[in-house]
Amino acid sequence: MESLSFWAASAPDQRDKTIAAALGTADNPLRTAIIGSGPAGFYTAAHLLKQDDIHVHVDMFDALPTPFGLVRFGVAPDHQKIKSVTRVFDRIAQHDNFRFFGDVTIGKHLALDDLTAHFHQVCFATGAQTDRRMGIPGEDLARSHPATDFVAWFNGHPDYRDYEFDLSAEHVAVVGVGNVAVDVARILCRTPEELAATDIADHALGALSNSSVRTVTMLGRRGPAQAAFTNPEVRELGELEGADICVLPNEVELDALSQTELQESDDDKLKRKVEILQEFALQERQGKERLLILRFLVSPTELIPGEDGGVRAMQLVKNELCIEDDRLRPRATGEIEEIPVDLVFRSVGYRGVPIEGVPFHDSWGIIPNNAGQVTEVQSGKPRTGIYVSGWIKRGPTGVIGTNKKDGTETATAMLEDARSSAVLVPENSDPTAIEALVRERQPQVVTYGDWARLDKLEVSRGEDQDRPRVKLTSRAEVREALE
Repeated sequence: MESLSFWAASAPDQRDKTIAAALGTADNPLRTAIIGSGPAGFYTAAHLLKQDDIHVHVDMFDALPTPFGLVRFGVAPDHQKIKSVTRVFDRIAQHDNFRFFGDVTIGKHLALDDLTAHFHQVCFATGAQTDRRMGIPGEDLARSHPATDFVAWFNGHPDYRDYEFDLSAEHVAVVGVGNVAVDVARILCRTPEELAATDIADHALGALSNSSVRTVTMLGRRGPAQAAFTNPEVRELGELEGADICVLPNEVELDALSQTELQESDDDKLKRKVEILQEFALQERQGKERLLILRFLVSPTELIPGEDGGVRAMQLVKNELCIEDDRLRPRATGEIEEIPVDLVFRSVGYRGVPIEGVPFHDSWGIIPNNAGQVTEVQSGKPRTGIYVSGWIKRGPTGVIGTNKKDGTETATAMLEDARSSAVLVPENSDPTAIEALVRERQPQVVTYGDWARLDKLEVSRGEDQDRPRVKLTSRAEVREALE
């Protein structure tokens, strides 16, 4: 693996002069650590590095050996256009004052104290790594899974490579109507030929190509006007080669409250979303191999076990909309139905994971902050030198592009604090010191130069199969490729 030491070490007497120099100069740059290499991390880095009046050095750390976070492991493999944003991140990474430390886990290889001892600022861009639960009986039965696990598995996340999903199931329920839920449903309905043209992980390609899935039902607890998926995502569901789409006319007929909401809205995209769903309700089946059903105004109340201890059915309650706290919310009517289900994926929301030493708002699932500046949970007092960006900052909302504005806001706060000297006072800000510590704790650290080699290898493997790339899906494969 290439060396991270591209900043030459100064002589001891020169280092003393550097430390004494004004912060943010060429001799004494603002040293910033960004934890997480997804869109939020890269957009934050971009704004920091483009400054003319203050010299910033960014060290980016990621627990995975490869960069790009959810762009690599969250964006569906059949959405290659979205993944092209990595070209922007590549350009950011080429900056002379940027370094990448991959396969380095905070809490294992480095602690918060290690970071504060070597940097003036630390920014966490770690995302929303866990799913929210439905809170119903049977949720933990066999063949009931978080959608995030499935997405990570088919995208080749090394920590999920060995997960197993029983794709001998014929009836699948996807609980949720956000874009992640749509991705799960769409991948389950893709033909083997469609999947083979993507960068889906090889192990997932094999399993999904032999899938017995015939019916996929998406379940939304509110109405069509409140569905979280975007128009391009839902429109794509009606264009699947191997699956008919079915929407129940009575479930996309707007009630009085939704009609009022739509009439008062200036959002043409929302109005078009409802139109798309109502058009689906008029379509006739074409006899395709699979059936994709979109349901609205229903909530799971129980997963029912079969003789094997796994899911065999799902109990649903019919909802109606009501106004509560000035918002349209679902209210159970007491009307119950049961549908056959052999496999369940829940996609009802996501939350961040606490980081030792950093405040965390448990009920919100985020690190509390003011425009990116981390604050204490109770007092709201700011934590000097500690920042957040992305989903761990604002919650799991928005698309990839949303993180640009979000990262800029956080970086702006960081720069303002730096200019007013409201920063951490590290014991040793010499860039060679943190590199030495990382290599001592994690000898198999991956640099951005290493990633460039891995990227070239994956793309080359893909060319042989007429695919965008064939991913390396384990740390062992990464290490072997870099030897």
